[in-house]
Amino acid sequence: MNYWIKNATLVNEGKTFLASVFVSDGMIARIVHEGEAFDPGSATVIDGTGRYLIPGIIDEHVHFREPGLTHKADIGTESHAAVAGGVTSFMDMPNTVPQTTTQALLQQKFDLAAAKSLANYSFYLGATNDNLDEVVRTDPKTVCGIKLFMGSSTGNMLVDKNEVLVRLFRESPCLIAAHCEDEQTIHANTVRCKDLVAKGEVIPDASIHPFVRTTEACYRSSSKAVDMAEKFGARLHVLHISTRKELSLFRNDLPLKEKRITAETCPHYLWFDDHSYETLGFSIKCNPAIKASWDRQALLEALRSGLIDTIGTDHAPHLLEEKLTGDYFTSKSGFPSIQHSLEVMACLLHEGGLDLPLLVQLMCHHPAILYQIDRRGFIREGYHADLALVDMDAPHAISGKEECSKCGWTPYEGVQTPCRVTHTFVNGNLVYEQGVFHEESRGERLVFDR
Repeated sequence: MNYWIKNATLVNEGKTFLASVFVSDGMIARIVHEGEAFDPGSATVIDGTGRYLIPGIIDEHVHFREPGLTHKADIGTESHAAVAGGVTSFMDMPNTVPQTTTQALLQQKFDLAAAKSLANYSFYLGATNDNLDEVVRTDPKTVCGIKLFMGSSTGNMLVDKNEVLVRLFRESPCLIAAHCEDEQTIHANTVRCKDLVAKGEVIPDASIHPFVRTTEACYRSSSKAVDMAEKFGARLHVLHISTRKELSLFRNDLPLKEKRITAETCPHYLWFDDHSYETLGFSIKCNPAIKASWDRQALLEALRSGLIDTIGTDHAPHLLEEKLTGDYFTSKSGFPSIQHSLEVMACLLHEGGLDLPLLVQLMCHHPAILYQIDRRGFIREGYHADLALVDMDAPHAISGKEECSKCGWTPYEGVQTPCRVTHTFVNGNLVYEQGVFHEESRGERLVFDR
């Protein structure tokens, strides 16, 4: 089906301008600027008057929990949450059951997504201490990257043998996306906290999380990863930066295309800080931990300065009872966020000194450039029609009652946001429209120009 998205305000490549877009055969066929004549024929008309048209968001960092953990999320439900939030492509992590550590298991996930996902997709192959032969067989044109856990998290896939790390950084055929927390530091802090709890000197609530998974744990691991990438020439993307100190490891004096070492942060590190544990408790427990207000402010500044290159959600659903039952040592880390990433970031447009073109750069353009995705992430003629229409004058409170993730709740409950995604197109198909999903289409496997 052809679509004529008329009279929208396009936000693309640093510019904001009034135009209409003609979508045909899944592609952006024409961008018609204000005053230009064009006949869309019998195309279905979508009136974009007063709304912003942006490239579909590319979320490079999600945990959709399938296979093996589908009681709390699966590719179908989470892709619904994605498109409801204007996310048209996602890249999913390997810490499932079984862990995605072989080419055969990787292909099984691609097959699942082909059958179930409303959004476009790719999957990381997970590195372990003993699967490097599988890693080097990865096709960089059809797989987004290799996931490296340099600190254990949900579904322990820790790689802690130095000889394995050396070979990985030397031989990886594509980008290494790294979770960086120093395991020895975390273990020592955990033992210390358990001892203090046993003595009655510390209450095992969520507020101790940044004292277990500390700034130093993050910096030690991130700096090691950066050192190894520089030594062996690897392409490294350090995920979910949460501290001011780590920012010293990155640079902003090169175009993104020329960078070999890059950084991501997440909306929750920009929205919450350690004071948030007082009211939200275990619901915002995640790895790495949400830290101090000065870390939050430094991360916002790093978005403006170019030290941080992308925003990914680290969408990681757990059932609420898995979060709230028990104490600090039993509560699960992670929470859902993909549906509300744009809404939350829009709340920071004024406080953080950000603007909508910068958000589009960080959430749409930069993931496409960094991962070298074929013809996505921009509103350009000849590109895939992955688009989101956004009403920036639609104030509302985020509510778990509208949560599309299978887990059914959100840590952003009650947050007042100024915007709402009204329409989402994936490969030229209208998959989400004013709260209604069009289930007949499926996303496509991402392809990479490497």
